[in-house]
Amino acid sequence: MRDRRSSAGPSRPGAPARRSRPPVQPHAPSERCPGRGSPVRVVSLVPSLSEAIAVTLPGALVGATDWCSRPVDLEVTRIGGTKNPDVARILALGPDLVIANEEENRAPDLDALRAAGVEVLVTEVRSVPRAFAELDRVLGACGARSRPAWLDAAEAAWSALPAPAERTRAVVPVWRRPWMVLGRDTFAGDVLARLGVDHVYAAHPERYPRVPLDALRAQAPDLVVLPDEPYRFTADDGPEAFPGLPCALVSGRHLTWYGPSLTEAPRVLAGALRAAPR
Repeated sequence: MRDRRSSAGPSRPGAPARRSRPPVQPHAPSERCPGRGSPVRVVSLVPSLSEAIAVTLPGALVGATDWCSRPVDLEVTRIGGTKNPDVARILALGPDLVIANEEENRAPDLDALRAAGVEVLVTEVRSVPRAFAELDRVLGACGARSRPAWLDAAEAAWSALPAPAERTRAVVPVWRRPWMVLGRDTFAGDVLARLGVDHVYAAHPERYPRVPLDALRAQAPDLVVLPDEPYRFTADDGPEAFPGLPCALVSGRHLTWYGPSLTEAPRVLAGALRAAPR
């Protein structure tokens, strides 16, 4: 999703509470990609993809951002935030490939890496099917000779979802001060749609629009979905802004990460949505 991490990035399970900056607009992705099956030294600038690479190809990942918190025992050189990576430190690692994302990372940093002769693979993930395709592409570029079992299991979990018996209109904030919500064409929006949740700004011209709180309340949604990242909404920080409206506190990792967490995301998110008091 978006600018999820900075030098004061968001909280992760098992990590200290952090705050990141609000989302920014992405730049165009690169289509360059090394061939499948050749072992490479990889630096990842995307937390969810760092997890996918580390789980699938132990030893391939030599560097990752400060906010790459999964797997919990990940021990690689840290190269700064997603929005402020230390380019010199990345180059010192001698990577064959740097993995980036159109929303997570800034074009000037990626251009500097390319100018230094480093291959950069930029992903674009705006739907669940696209996530599976990009994961397969990334893992192949990092040296995987076949699809990992967890990726097949994740795709099967999402393919097995029954059609929702009913649909729910929701507002989905991703930031406050100022309030920002899911807009058009987002991965998290597609995740929720497959679980029967239609966010009310899906047709907005912006992907992460700023919307005043009064306007959000005026939408009179059936539900307010509050993830714990990029902004860390909690029971004490978020629901009080929407008196009289049911609020679902959900895992931001399961809503916005595309990696091994996709395997359990349908179950975890569906449970959190059902648990919202109505």
